[in-house]
Amino acid sequence: MKKILIYTMLIICQLGFSQEVPKILKTKFSKEALAEKLQDQNGQEITMGEILNRHQGKILVLDFWAGWCKDCLEAFPKAKKLEAENPNVDFVFLSLERSKEGFLKSLEKYQMADKENYWFLSGWKNDFNNYIDLNWIPRYMVVDQHSAIAKYYAVAPDDPDIQKTIDRLSK
Repeated sequence: MKKILIYTMLIICQLGFSQEVPKILKTKFSKEALAEKLQDQNGQEITMGEILNRHQGKILVLDFWAGWCKDCLEAFPKAKKLEAENPNVDFVFLSLERSKEGFLKSLEKYQMADKENYWFLSGWKNDFNNYIDLNWIPRYMVVDQHSAIAKYYAVAPDDPDIQKTIDRLSK
């Protein structure tokens, strides 16, 4: 009986919960969102604002992922293709792992250690993720050369709007 209940709950979760397009597509980040602290694989703390400042003048794609996320792992080949097809675009990977140990293990397991990765110290629910209406992963955002949000909401790296946004910003 317990197995049937668990199986039923899994089916309901698969059918009933999915990414929901936010009602308001934001074009800039709030001060609170930019103050959110993350950590790199070496344990150095950095704010979201500092990350964006490092990429000022460049087009930036933010890729939200986790090693426990099946959809994220299935999207990796397409994300790698997007990155390879856009060598003049910066890519930053934001991990939603549940622990620092999980973050480091996922970087190693999925050959992500050579990329620019950060982990949210405060977990999923934080000022940045709440501000951008993060309700599921994977999620992709495109940030323009002035740190404004150019593409607020995409759930797959092969979403044609991502490439259209990159192309438009590259002109």
